[in-house]
Amino acid sequence: MIKISQLNSKQDDFWQQLDQAMAWDSASDERVFNTVKDIIGDVRKRGDAAIVDYTNKFDRLNVGSISDLEIAPAQLQASLNKISAQQREALEKAAERVRAYAEHQKLESWSYTEADGTLLGQQVTPMDRAGLYVPGGKAAYPSSVIMNAIPAKVAGVPELIMVVPTPDGEVNDLVLAAAAIVGVDRVFAIGGAQAVAALAYGTETIPQVDKIVGPGNIYVATAKRLVFGATGIDMIAGPSEICVVCDGKTDADWIAMDLFSQAEHDEDAQSILVCPDAAYIEQVKASIDKLIKDMPRAEIIKKSLSERAVLIETADLQEAIDVANYIAPEHLELSIDDAQEWAKKIRHAGAIFMGRYTAEALGDYCAGPNHVLPTSRTARFSSPLGVYDFQKRSSLIDCSAAGASELGKTASILARGEGLIAHARSAEYRIKD
Repeated sequence: MIKISQLNSKQDDFWQQLDQAMAWDSASDERVFNTVKDIIGDVRKRGDAAIVDYTNKFDRLNVGSISDLEIAPAQLQASLNKISAQQREALEKAAERVRAYAEHQKLESWSYTEADGTLLGQQVTPMDRAGLYVPGGKAAYPSSVIMNAIPAKVAGVPELIMVVPTPDGEVNDLVLAAAAIVGVDRVFAIGGAQAVAALAYGTETIPQVDKIVGPGNIYVATAKRLVFGATGIDMIAGPSEICVVCDGKTDADWIAMDLFSQAEHDEDAQSILVCPDAAYIEQVKASIDKLIKDMPRAEIIKKSLSERAVLIETADLQEAIDVANYIAPEHLELSIDDAQEWAKKIRHAGAIFMGRYTAEALGDYCAGPNHVLPTSRTARFSSPLGVYDFQKRSSLIDCSAAGASELGKTASILARGEGLIAHARSAEYRIKD
């Protein structure tokens, strides 16, 4: 029997206990920080040579130059031809759905003209180049290629550079096939902090990008944190998490497996069930103990559930929604009646899965919305990866002579009030007598 933490909203210290249950230290230790900092500095100094050295060392390769690490488009196509017809169809269908959803996210330029002829507006343009980090080797995720690359392409980014490590020379055909399907422009068989540094600052061969997106281990996350400013990043992601709000009417096996779907990611992943029905929570616990026996990643699931999972009993469904809003989860399942109506009460969640039939796993692969989502309560102030993350907004101001004269009077008063006389006189030159 897996021992899982249980909380009841009636407890006097409920919110404090919930905080403790959700706590996760995302900071890398000093050793990781110093290692990453040294790697970044070395890549900035030695460029391609440093990339080759680190790749040979960490990925156990023996390449002589950076050109040996670039994966040609022909190899991407070869991988696409090598995978099964069923796998290709699944990748293409997922890509099609993600692209269709992303098309709805595009921001468009706009402007308006005031009565005196002054034009104000906003010009929306794509970034010039984006970098996509993809885990490699056995821990390979073709879905990450689709989710990270397609929004950039829909945004109109002209060039997408992908980096993917190939430890011991192990190439994942599904990942390369996905890169071919989504139209990645260049691919390099590199990973780790050195790959992030190469994308952030550029080398003789690897071009500098405007934004780096994609998941990675603690070294990759630390590197993204350190290079931010020289380039943009998507987010510093914590462990994956799911919160299920259930009214007790969904098959308990379904909910147990939904909790497993996050727990199997890694031991730090968090699965939370919030329900007003105490008897149903016991049913889910029984399902967990029954179903765990057949899970290939049972040991990871057990550790995740025993160390980080929480089963929460609330007074009613409204209080369950309040708890979910406080948790601000990456994935939120509303396995309840009238889920679309209840969803209107959700203020903080990365993605909301409505109804009993909408498993979170569908969102991971092929529903359409992006699976790159804010974790660790950051859904309170951030959003899923989308087309808008690859678009920039420039303000537009075009003053008519009359508009410049009128605005100049206001600007002059404010500038002189701040003691910035050059600002004031610059505006005053354009004021009509």
